[in-house]
This record gives sequence, C-alpha cells and structure tokens, in this order.
Amino acid sequence: MSIGLRLDLRQSQQLVMTPQLQQAIKLLAMSNMELADFVQSEVEKNPLLELGSPEVLPDREDGPPPPVRTTDLVDGTPPAIDARVDDHALARDTFDTGTDHLHDTAPSDGPNPIYGAAGGGSGGGFDGVPFEDRLTEEPNLREHLRNQVGQIPAPEEISRTIARYLIEEIDEHGYLRTPLKDIAGRLEMPLDAVEEGLLLLQACEPTGVGARDVSECLALQLAEREPVNPEMRKLMEHMDLLAKGDLKRLQSICDVDAQTLGKMIAELRTLNPRPCAGYEAVQAQTVVPDIVLTRSDWGGWRIELNADTLPNVLIDRTYKAEFSGTDCAETKTYLADCQANASWLIKSLDQRARTILKVATEILRRQEKFFEGGISGLQPLTLKAVADAISMHESTVSRVTSNKYMATDRGIFELKFFFTNAVGGDDGDVAASAVRHRIKQLVQAEPANDIMSDDAIVDVLRKEGIDLARRTVAKYRKNLRIPSSVERRRLRALEQ
Repeated sequence: MSIGLRLDLRQSQQLVMTPQLQQAIKLLAMSNMELADFVQSEVEKNPLLELGSPEVLPDREDGPPPPVRTTDLVDGTPPAIDARVDDHALARDTFDTGTDHLHDTAPSDGPNPIYGAAGGGSGGGFDGVPFEDRLTEEPNLREHLRNQVGQIPAPEEISRTIARYLIEEIDEHGYLRTPLKDIAGRLEMPLDAVEEGLLLLQACEPTGVGARDVSECLALQLAEREPVNPEMRKLMEHMDLLAKGDLKRLQSICDVDAQTLGKMIAELRTLNPRPCAGYEAVQAQTVVPDIVLTRSDWGGWRIELNADTLPNVLIDRTYKAEFSGTDCAETKTYLADCQANASWLIKSLDQRARTILKVATEILRRQEKFFEGGISGLQPLTLKAVADAISMHESTVSRVTSNKYMATDRGIFELKFFFTNAVGGDDGDVAASAVRHRIKQLVQAEPANDIMSDDAIVDVLRKEGIDLARRTVAKYRKNLRIPSSVERRRLRALEQ
C-alpha cells in the first residue's frame, strides 16, 4: 500500500447557520430583561443603532405602518395577526418603554429632593434629618459574630483565631456542617483546640449559632434558660421520632407519661431551630412578566408584550448620512456592515415579538378554562400541539416558552406551566397538574379523625371521573410533599 497525496471531489449536503440566524434563535430564548441588556450592548457597538423614546424620536428608516401589537380573542378564537415579517416598524410601536421610566438630568431650580431646600451637601435631609442618619445597612451575621468573638474572654488567643475561621464555615442559618476533624486537618491543629474555638463561637449571640444539628441548636437555647434534664436530652436525641409523630416510642424512651411529654414538646416549640435566619437578609427577586393578559372591555381577552421592559430600537439616519459621502472604502464597508447588522437586529426583534404573541395566543385559546375557572380547568397541552397549530417547529415553541412569564388576573405564571401531560379520565383530557391540585385539596380538607388513605383518594377521584392507579396517586402525593396517611395521623395527634 502506497502513501501519498490525492485530490478528490465530493458532493455533500450540510446545514450551515449564519451568525445572524444564530442571533435570531438566541433572541427567542431570552426574557425581556435579558433582551434589554443584549440590545444595550448592541447599541454600544453599532453607531447606527439608537434607543428611542415615544416623545423624541431620531430620524429612522421609512417603512410600512406598524402592525397591531395586541391580539383580541372572541369566544377563545384568535384572529390572524395582521403583520408582515419584514415590518421593522414594530420596533417603534411595541418596544416602547414609556415616559414613566425617563429621568430628567437637567438641573432644577427647585429644592433638592435629597438635601432639602438649601441644596447643600451636609445640611438637612427631607425633613431636616442629616442625610447620613438615613443610611442603613443590612445586618451581616459574620460581622456580628466576629465583633463578639473579639470581646468574649478566651482561654488562649488561638481559640479566637479558630473561632473566626469557624465563622466562615457556618451556613446562612448558623449551622456548622463541616466535621470538626476535617477542620482540624485543614488547620493542622489538635481536635481539642478546634473544640475550644467552637465553644467560643457557641457563646455568641444569637444563641444556637455554631450548632452542628437541630438537637444541639435547641440544647444550646435550653441551656441558656435552665439546665437540661435527662428526659429533655433524650427527647432532643430522638428528633426523628418527633418529626414522625411517634409519641408512644418517645414516651418509652424518655420514661415520661403523655402529659409530661406534651409539656416537653410545647417547650421545644418555643425555641427557634434557625436562630440566624434574620441576620442574612435575602432580597426577594421579583418576577417581571414578559406578556400581559387582560380582559377587554367587551369581555374578550387582550394579549400584549410588556412594553415597560422592551427597548425601542431605531436606526439613526443622521449619523449614516453624515459619513455616506466619504471616499474612504474602509468607512463605507464599516457603515454597510453596521447597516446590515442593525436591520437584521430590528427584523429579529420584530419576528421575536410576533412569535411570542402567536404562541401566547394559542396557549390562551387552549387553556381558556384555566383563566376562567382556575387550575381545575387546566387542560393537557404539549409543545407539539401548539407548534402544529401555529405552523412552527416544536423547538421554536420550546425556546419561546423558556424563561418567560405571563401576567394574568390569577397571578404570574411561567409559560411552561401551561404545558402538562394528560392522565386517565372519562375523556382522557385531564391534566396532571389539575389532578395534583385536586389531591392537595382532598388532603387539606380531610378531618383530623378521618385521614384519607391513597385508596380512599383513588375512590374519590374515580367518582369525579378521574381513573388513576393507586401508585400514581402515591407518586403525585410524594411530589406534593404530602406525608402518608400513617404519618399524617401521627402529625395530627402531635398537633392535638
């Protein structure tokens, strides 16, 4: 066999995605907030792009009139969206943030809203209170503990150093999850020295910080009140039985009667298993809807994109005309590339808006019973069903429904929420989410002296036209984190 070079001609087919097409696909999967950040970065790179406002608009490319940005439904049937794919004017009509989010940066002759009427820096605040007195800082657990460790008497200075190290190991609830042996190995210190540092940490406030489990946390809080008796110590050593509600075994282990055990449990309930939860303030992340669903004046539905979170992208013709007469070939090429990228971005935004409205409209048409009657009216729905209805690929619908939320009169829901599998019913059209909700309702409504078993839940659902196997009910119950009937009986007895 000879080894050499040879030139062959072959014909093959392959799909090549241009960068513009890849960008359009990525825009579909973005939420409105992510889209705004992406457009801002594109505006910074492309001099022909500009973020406009509804009142002061720069010169823009002429185009067809803007299409309808909302869709009305009559009797659950969506009308056709009257818009062309190459209609760039949708960027001006739909991607409009409104004047409520505009701020005037010009100096004002009136009183300064921060420093008061004097307009000075070190004077009064809104009502004469110094501005620095209004500054607040969220409490920090680790800083709070480090300050205490430096003030509490310690047998040796090395104990303070170890205690400061342990402070960095605790979680947001104040628990020390890392074994002391591992910490001793990291620090190359004797285990006794690490235990001394832990005792110094556990002497800090709030009481219970530095505990390695719930039992130790509660024991530290009880020891601060009064010495822990042997019966209470046994109870805390068997917290798993208390969680299961096995009161008879606890009575036997603690060697107390039912009345004494009840008092011990009542005392435990006055303690805090997460004493440090209030020191680490977590900012709640507000979900910003991408789609707004409202009632029309005549009783139908109105779907529109959330204009408050969408950018208003325009092409600045003034900048383009300023350099269009140049003889520099490099400048002409650069402007041509900027023009092409700007036009494609606006077209992609336009297509994204229309695709989202089409998908949301089809979801509304298929799930109108949910919007009318709640989760019990949720119907089985798949991505393929929506894709076939709007003549799009299933992957496109999947991208559109990812990380996007719809604001309704029943709350804010992710678009993925409306897609659920079908389970057994008289007509085979019962949504799994509706069944889980019904199981939750049955358990919440059961009386304390008549706990429903999984077989009893199956019988009730079967009478309502939902035919499910017992193992399916048990699976849904576990998904809802509902204990079994035996555990619920124990918990009800513990509550009583």
